[in-house]
Amino acid sequence: EAALVNFIEPGDNVLIGINGYFGERMFDMACRYGANADRLERPWGEVFDPDEVKSAISKKQYKLFAMVHAETSTGALQPHVGEIAEIVHDNGALLILDCVTSLAGVPVEIDNWDVDVAYSGTQKCLSCPPGLAPLTLMNKVGRGSTVVALP
Repeated sequence: EAALVNFIEPGDNVLIGINGYFGERMFDMACRYGANADRLERPWGEVFDPDEVKSAISKKQYKLFAMVHAETSTGALQPHVGEIAEIVHDNGALLILDCVTSLAGVPVEIDNWDVDVAYSGTQKCLSCPPGLAPLTLMNKVGRGSTVVALP
């Protein structure tokens, strides 16, 4: 929630990738924050193709595109994060990536993929007690990211 609430203001155009329960939750949060939220949907268990993201994000000026890297509800792993980040940035938007299930389970290359904002949870693949939410924000001035853990 911290990743979305700090980047969405009422009236912002946002696009949310929904291919399972947690994409749906991001959409619900964006709506609660007053965003003009649009949905890019795939059937549960399927991943997003960069071309469909390009088509959807080019329809209006979006502030951000958010999606789940590994959808907890289905296990679907998004393999095209770097390509999607490039498409999102070419359209002037930020990429927010949910890495709750993927961090420490599969490669999560935030800097190499040029992800603007990513978050996770300690209770999944990190196998730590619940209660912390690692959050990373891209430093667009000097490249690289900064990681903080929110209680």
